[in-house]
Amino acid sequence: MLQRNKDGTSGLERGGAAAIEAHGLRKQFGERLALSGLDLSIPAGAMYGLVGPNGAGKTTLFRIAVGLQRPSAGTMLVLGSEPGTLAVRQSTGYMTQAEALYGDLTVEQNVRFFGKLYGLTGVALATAVDDVISLVDLRDRADSKVDSLSGGMRRRASLACATVHRPKLLLLDEPTVGVDPELRAQFWDAFSTWARQGTTIVVSTHHLDEAGHCHTLGLLRDGRLIAEGAPADLLSQTGAATMEEAFLAFARRGVAGRESEASKIGEAAGPEAGGTRGPESGEPRGTGAPENGDRGGGSP
Repeated sequence: MLQRNKDGTSGLERGGAAAIEAHGLRKQFGERLALSGLDLSIPAGAMYGLVGPNGAGKTTLFRIAVGLQRPSAGTMLVLGSEPGTLAVRQSTGYMTQAEALYGDLTVEQNVRFFGKLYGLTGVALATAVDDVISLVDLRDRADSKVDSLSGGMRRRASLACATVHRPKLLLLDEPTVGVDPELRAQFWDAFSTWARQGTTIVVSTHHLDEAGHCHTLGLLRDGRLIAEGAPADLLSQTGAATMEEAFLAFARRGVAGRESEASKIGEAAGPEAGGTRGPESGEPRGTGAPENGDRGGGSP
């Protein structure tokens, strides 16, 4: 689904390039369909929120975008190229749900290591490491081993490793899980600053109270995009007072629509078909390990 601006144009129609473009994207793990024909276009420079429950397909989408998994069907372009290419990896930052850090190294050593992987050297590397450690407010713990840090500090260190190279595209998978409210606000301030500077930021979350920070939201359920738009527009379309109420309203509409479509298909097929739904309409919502169990996705 192509994101539209308030004047009805898309980022591409205005001459902007899509940071992520997916058409008919499917990913299947055994009998479980994690992504079900997903169409998605995220213009460069957007701060886009992927909102949905566990198992909705958010992590699978990210892992395809960085080349860690291949789709079962459909296509995706990231920054105009195939996912997983060297150019894409060096221009993308990926903060996974599970910290992709080396516990026996210090914060600075971890950030420096990732900076080198992204191709930074010499003065540029030293400056980038210093800047990003200060940005995530870990200057006083730069020489501490990661294993000695609290959960919130490890999240900050992960963010530093994902952004040390100032990526064009930043994928943040549940970045505020386990983070206290004050640090969560600091994270969103940083995300907003990077977006204003031209970085495309895609954030996945199931904390609907955070959704209002994003320019555009994609509501994901059962591997499908059930709604997309600015937070205020989604609230207006449903008459909801909160994003949680809006998500539930769109989810109910989606279920009702699929049941109606399946009923029509069954009637057209006649009594021999029994009116049963095909796999496109009845996929399970499971939350298996491929969706939530990734580690080590932060390196290029």
